[in-house]
Amino acid sequence: MLITSPLLAQKQELPPLQTVPKVDLNRYLGTWYEIATIPQRFQKGCTAVSATYTLRPDGKIKVLNECRKDSLNGKYKAAKGKAWVVDTVSNAKLKVQFFWPFSGAYWIIELDSSYQYAVVGHPDRKYLWILSRSRKMDDSLYNDLMKRIQNHGYNLSGIIKTSQPE
Repeated sequence: MLITSPLLAQKQELPPLQTVPKVDLNRYLGTWYEIATIPQRFQKGCTAVSATYTLRPDGKIKVLNECRKDSLNGKYKAAKGKAWVVDTVSNAKLKVQFFWPFSGAYWIIELDSSYQYAVVGHPDRKYLWILSRSRKMDDSLYNDLMKRIQNHGYNLSGIIKTSQPE
């Protein structure tokens, strides 16, 4: 007979995911390259991933996600969407929508003071993107970000690097 404690059977409760204290959206706009991610079905086979954010006349953010399918020279894929701020105190919590009525949380949990890299997460930690203004990231910075991501309560084993052209 197997006896288990209800406390042992419960999933370890993590503290709420923390975002950066403040994001200047005008500085955040522009093109970001995906350095690493927790793979998702909607990005299956994507390499050379980038996201470009531009301000729309209505104050929302136009989102253009681009990638190459299966190889750096593979078929071009793009997804257009929109984002909007849900926490105007910090501007670090946004919603992103590609297909109405579905939207997802886009929380900026790490951000370089010069806006050269960012880490975007999800409150339940099922999504994660390490982004950079350049296609490559120094290994020491990447390793430092991985430590910070782990401190946010993420399991690092699910994170994979994204292939980018030289």
